Amino acid sequence: MTRTTVRPNPCPSCPYRQGVPSGVWAPEEYERLRQYDGTIADQAMAGATAAFGCHQGDGQLCAGWVGHREHPSDLLALRLAAIHGDVDESVWDYRTDVPLFASGAQAAAHGLAEVDAPGEDAAAAIAKITRVRQVRGEPVQFCTGAPHPEEENPCP
Repeated sequence: MTRTTVRPNPCPSCPYRQGVPSGVWAPEEYERLRQYDGTIADQAMAGATAAFGCHQGDGQLCAGWVGHREHPSDLLALRLAAIHGDVDESVWDYRTDVPLFASGAQAAAHGLAEVDAPGEDAAAAIAKITRVRQVRGEPVQFCTGAPHPEEENPCP
């Protein structure tokens, strides 16, 4: 059985990474970060039970998500994934020197600040992510609000 590992470092567009342009990700992606804050009980009440994968779509855990807490074991979703045998044991020792926001709330506030009008750096990051995901066969799905009458809407 293959177990999920964590990326070696937070990617250049990681929503938890300080210095990443604001507005790279959709608002609901930034809002999701807040669910992983607080105690294990807080996370359970917020519904933060799914492991947070890297937005690059490579099947690994988000290094910023794992690394933003003092201890990876502070994440309920990682504990649940471990119970099911879905994560590699190396995740518990993960640390990074990359500057990260101290909480999902801080990361979300930064990311949402320019989400309605992303700057040039954010637009460049969005274009790069879109190209990489397309090449991998896992294209980014842009939510427009209303589904096309003949297509399933990927938006929540």
